[in-house]
Amino acid sequence: MTRFVKRGIGMSMKLLTRDAFRDAVFTRDGHRCVFCKRAPEDTPEGKLDAHHIIERKLWSAEHERGGYFLDNGATVCEDCHLKCEQTIIPLDKVRENCGIDRVILPDFLYEDQEYDKWGNIIMSNRQRLRGPLFYDESVQKVLREGRVLDCFSKYVKHPRLPHLPWSPGMNDDDRRIESLDAFIGADVWVTEKADGEQSSVYNDHYHARSIETDPHESRSRLKSYVAEWQHALTDDERICGENCFAQHSIVYDATNPLPHFFLGFSMWRRDMCLSVDETLENFEILGITPVRTLYRGIWDEKLIRSIYNEDTDWGTREGYVVRLADTFSYGRFKNSVAKYVRSGHVQTSKHHWKSQKVIPNVWNI
Repeated sequence: MTRFVKRGIGMSMKLLTRDAFRDAVFTRDGHRCVFCKRAPEDTPEGKLDAHHIIERKLWSAEHERGGYFLDNGATVCEDCHLKCEQTIIPLDKVRENCGIDRVILPDFLYEDQEYDKWGNIIMSNRQRLRGPLFYDESVQKVLREGRVLDCFSKYVKHPRLPHLPWSPGMNDDDRRIESLDAFIGADVWVTEKADGEQSSVYNDHYHARSIETDPHESRSRLKSYVAEWQHALTDDERICGENCFAQHSIVYDATNPLPHFFLGFSMWRRDMCLSVDETLENFEILGITPVRTLYRGIWDEKLIRSIYNEDTDWGTREGYVVRLADTFSYGRFKNSVAKYVRSGHVQTSKHHWKSQKVIPNVWNI
């Protein structure tokens, strides 16, 4: 059975050089293509390739750059290499033929998801969701040649937000932001992190963080609300916001009301997250209430660290989110947005809000 492995200090997984990766992959696979079993002399090109099972561009953190791990490589001939690039050969088949019994992933991807070679999520119904490299011209070309573009949904799963280095409220499967470099010297927007359910709205649909969203009373209320304005969106636009209709961990009552039960925090056009100014302008046109602004200006770590006080804010606010105020791509999301979550903000399945009686929050209209 294939198992997932988190890389880290103490792991035997070693990031190799490009040449060492190539040699190690060929040696493990007996210098033959793991699919057709041809040796270099049996191929028209007279050579074999060391294929990256998960695309090397997705391994961007310093300690994993390039993805040159033995368990991320497969020996292939040119014909089989192309089928792997086109995702005609699925990743579990690649690993099986290499004798690999563990899945290693870039730090920003998650073990509870299935991915293709390019980091696109594969859902249980085998539809795929557009990942960080989907709109890259070379990726589009190879997927088109593989005739798999029809497998992709138009709906997009919103990425999970990485935590700021000083955020105390991490779960076991959460991630820290790789680097704060993108924020330094940049215009940033810091907003309150409302305690709700992340939701994405299109001109013909809406869903929670998972594309395969189950019915729920709070989601029905949101569906009714977004029907008032979603028709104004184009086919390649979506609005992302927090559905705070139902009470979760933070109590929003008459002493701590919300400005609205749906709070918009971003607008996307294809794979681009629009700038804060353009987003807020569109929210005003559509009548969408934005999340509360806590700070807007040049990155100031000392100031931003002081925005949340655990002693006074813990019971009324979940935390805050910081993002670049400028436009950025889906592929740059992991280094352009990060969150601070209060300590102890962990919900077990036993006490999860979805399994409890719905208590509506209080908001101002």
